[in-house]
Amino acid sequence: MQTRITVGWARHVRSLRIYGELVGVEDRGTHQGWPEGASVIGAGTMGLGVAECFAAAGIRVLLTDATPDLTREAKRRLADRARGHAEAGLLAEEAVGRVEAVETAEAGAVRDVDLVFEAVPEDIGLKEEILSSCSKAAPQDAVIVSNTSSLPINDLSEFVATPERFCGMHWFNPPEWTPGVEVIPAATTEREVVARLVEFLRGIGKRPAVVGDGPGFVANRIQNALFLEAVRCVEEGLASPQEVDEVVRSCFGFRLPFFGPFQISDMAGLDVYENVLDVLRDGLGERFEAPESLRKLVEQGRLGTKSGAGFLKYTDEEREQLLLERDRRYAALNELLKDLPPVNAGSPEDGP
Repeated sequence: MQTRITVGWARHVRSLRIYGELVGVEDRGTHQGWPEGASVIGAGTMGLGVAECFAAAGIRVLLTDATPDLTREAKRRLADRARGHAEAGLLAEEAVGRVEAVETAEAGAVRDVDLVFEAVPEDIGLKEEILSSCSKAAPQDAVIVSNTSSLPINDLSEFVATPERFCGMHWFNPPEWTPGVEVIPAATTEREVVARLVEFLRGIGKRPAVVGDGPGFVANRIQNALFLEAVRCVEEGLASPQEVDEVVRSCFGFRLPFFGPFQISDMAGLDVYENVLDVLRDGLGERFEAPESLRKLVEQGRLGTKSGAGFLKYTDEEREQLLLERDRRYAALNELLKDLPPVNAGSPEDGP
């Protein structure tokens, strides 16, 4: 079967297999600059994925797990994983060689690296043990990072010998392919450290966002709010899990690769959002009360792109360009979805 990719999409796709045909695989080349070496502590799903991402970018990686045997097994799994990604057309052969060169380390795992990336399970006692020992053994100028989806970064910083060089991160599964990374400074983190981490992440193709140290940070707070409402829709009999998934990915979720909630609401109209929220509040309760900041914007006539300002301000030229580029991206994504439709997996289970 002939592969169909629009010209606009093809120039952005560096690695893709459609109908068994490999399309556009190329090596991104190696990362230049800081860090030259990184130690990844913890070889679970996230640790292995981050190690592959770092190594594929050309960074020297030392990989360590709980025991020497587990560390050796982790390297074997990492190499198998990289080869599997290459066979699927997701990773260039040159990058596979760099991943296979990852070193295992037990003693001295952090003594000669610029970056220590802790990725052990979300157990604060274990994190304390690892962060304390690693920060004492690492070079004085090394940056210490803890990957966590929920633990307070300020609390974790208390375990580190050099808290000014400590920062939290939240990578997302699968870490090799998900571009977003939350960067969460502690109160003690130096600005230079944050700037260095952001520059590094951008250099290896990630899209970092610096966020505050609140419960769940930003991503988990938003995605779990969505999840709770999705479960309630099923519990209330509005739709099956499969239909909820279809609504999310094909309706508002379709926009999310390109726009976040503030640009989306500005384009839709903040007055429209206020009216919809009032209906939801009347029917579903106070959790849908419109925020005061939204009501103030509507009162001021800041209704979004149609009035030139909403949460953001827009010149006439920016507004026209935004709407045109929105339509171009939606059309291109629709074409891509014809070749890469949603994966149909799982089947409904009869209730009790």
